[in-house]
Amino acid sequence: MQRAAVFDVDGTLVDTNHLHVTTWWEALRQAGHRVPMHAVHRAIGLGSDDLVAHLLGDDRDKDQDDELSAAHKALYGQYFDRLPALQDAGRLLRRLDQDGWRVVLATSAGGAELSALRRAIDADDAIMATASADDVEQGKPAPEPVEHALELAGVPTERAVFVGDTVWDMRAGSRAGVRCVGVLCGGIPRADLVEAGAQAIYDDPAHLLASLADSPLA
Repeated sequence: MQRAAVFDVDGTLVDTNHLHVTTWWEALRQAGHRVPMHAVHRAIGLGSDDLVAHLLGDDRDKDQDDELSAAHKALYGQYFDRLPALQDAGRLLRRLDQDGWRVVLATSAGGAELSALRRAIDADDAIMATASADDVEQGKPAPEPVEHALELAGVPTERAVFVGDTVWDMRAGSRAGVRCVGVLCGGIPRADLVEAGAQAIYDDPAHLLASLADSPLA
């Protein structure tokens, strides 16, 4: 039977979480909101609408949401030509593809941002499909992005593993019923990932690649 290896992208395969923190912080600052960077960091991994709601609460001026998202997109877009892939991210995806896994990306990114991330990873030959923010009604921590990735792969939950770097990833994967693997390169503590559902933890893609034989992706 086929197996699916589903990957988050930001902070998991590409070293972008702190770029997102800085550009969201600046977008919020420009709009008059004082939000500490550590709070922004904890929200990274949510889709734009959910991130704004998480940081500013339900009593915010919701008419400002689209402006905040557009400001973040413009600020972050300045880095599209130099987004840094994490060490061995592309090698990991190619190795899994060679081992017979169907590799699918599940990300809140879409459009030009997703294209820039895929260029950074430089492993399109190993990626079967992508479940992006454009394809689902609810982003992580809802299970929809992972469920859609499994539909694209044509693989049941018991034959899938989801790799991510945030508690939102682990919650989405757990709610979808797949085994979850956490990586620490997004800056979220090990204990938080485990509490959210991670069954194994690795430092980064290079560590996971070196440990494949003893991992849930064996």
